[in-house]
Amino acid sequence: MADSGSRLLKSSLGVSLATFASRILGLVRVMFEARVLGGGSIAGAWFLAFSIPNLFRRLLGEGALGNALIPLVTQAEKEEGPERVRRELTVVFAVLSALLAGVVVVVSAIAIGLRSLTTLPAAQAAFPLLTTERIQLALTLIPLLMPYAFFICLIGVVGAVLNTRHEFFLPALGGLLLNFFLIGGLAWGWRRHLTLEQLPQFLNTLSWLVLLAGALQLVLMLLLLHHHGRFPQLKLAAFRDHSILKRLWELVLPGLIGQSALQVSFIIDRTLAIGLGPQAVPALYNVDRIVDLPIGIFAIALGSVLMANMAHSAAAGRTDEMAEDLVFSLRHVYFVCVPMGIAVMFFWEPLIRILCLGNNYTLDDLEATRYVAIFYGAGIPSFCALKVITPVFYARKMMTVPLRASLCAIGANIVLNLCLMWHLRQGGIALATVLGSMLNNFLLMRHLYREGFSLQWKRLSLTFFRSLTFAALIGAVLYALYPLLRERLTLPGFGGEFPAFLVLMTLFGVGYLALNAIFRAAEVGELFSTLRRRKIES
Repeated sequence: MADSGSRLLKSSLGVSLATFASRILGLVRVMFEARVLGGGSIAGAWFLAFSIPNLFRRLLGEGALGNALIPLVTQAEKEEGPERVRRELTVVFAVLSALLAGVVVVVSAIAIGLRSLTTLPAAQAAFPLLTTERIQLALTLIPLLMPYAFFICLIGVVGAVLNTRHEFFLPALGGLLLNFFLIGGLAWGWRRHLTLEQLPQFLNTLSWLVLLAGALQLVLMLLLLHHHGRFPQLKLAAFRDHSILKRLWELVLPGLIGQSALQVSFIIDRTLAIGLGPQAVPALYNVDRIVDLPIGIFAIALGSVLMANMAHSAAAGRTDEMAEDLVFSLRHVYFVCVPMGIAVMFFWEPLIRILCLGNNYTLDDLEATRYVAIFYGAGIPSFCALKVITPVFYARKMMTVPLRASLCAIGANIVLNLCLMWHLRQGGIALATVLGSMLNNFLLMRHLYREGFSLQWKRLSLTFFRSLTFAALIGAVLYALYPLLRERLTLPGFGGEFPAFLVLMTLFGVGYLALNAIFRAAEVGELFSTLRRRKIES
């Protein structure tokens, strides 16, 4: 158990470092987006338009297709070797490329058609929301951004194949490119002090930078696939055997329905947010990017490694090993992500103030994020846990169980949205998302329990509540002390409050680790043991 857990942490640390760099750049991007685009209609249009290609990335790139491909590639490699993998990837890539090209054309045509439709008086009277500035601008940007869906979905599939070769670090680095390009473009716009009237044209420039980053990342990923000897054969003979498509479709369809329902829920969330006013979508987006930091740094990294490991364990029929890996992963998710959630809940205001406030982003925009940040922060452990629970099902090709759980959670999310948004506005949308995620976790864990998985509930509960207690205690003390830190350490100019916040987070992290070390939490020793071993091996 110790060796297996250590290997999981060791492999995920490399992904975490690459993802950490990407997410830190993502926060820098949030800083520039907030200051350049503000927190109103312009920002809302950009985030809404960009969410469309990202929807297909989650569906086909990082979602059901990638999860289904990993166990199939693992099985094909084990039975017949790399040549069969190359043949099957030829068929998968050809069909997926044609499908994605069609999606790009259809979605772009719909956006163009809707924009033309809203020029008609009858349509303006029937659908007044479509005539707002943010919707009109979003419809203009969608045809420019949609080709990015083609690139990023193929990138996600290549990444899934590379994961079966235990190549985690370099694929995770690919996400840096998009942030580099966008930060460069936004920094240029920030230095030019663009006015709100100039921003719509500037968004066209950002759209072209997105496409350039996606194309370059795809080329680099294909070169890496070639390096591992898994590049598609590009021969017509490879298309004689279409069995991979049938097997893939049988696995993908349930997951795709679940992911589609999830993304429909996401679109409904954002549509409802648009109806709440121009600040709602930027508030949800900016906090979502912050919450994405712990999810990306630790949970997704651990989940991607776990998926590859569990695919091998499932192929060998070692379910006990899968249960041990799951318990180990959940303990460390709670140990790392519970304090991150507490930190966001206690210190959301200085965090948003440092990242976003300034230029076109106002104090009113900041206040609009209050309940979004608090509720999303509370949901971080649940969001992260879901990333390590679902691989147990996907690795065993049990796609229908996560499908049913996600459909129940999505239905609850939509109902809760309609109940909560009128009182808590965008905060109600955030709270509904968190409660839906908790329901999803509960349903999946209940199913594993009924299957007979040894989930070590007492140990998991101890880690969760110990982490929650220690993080809340340290957070409450530092919350009372932060005004003093801010008064003493705030600098004039661009640095501003950042030194005080950096000291605050350092004290929070050190205090949390110290309390766990004093009470001899097993996770502290496991984590530092893995770090020492990695340092010695390097």
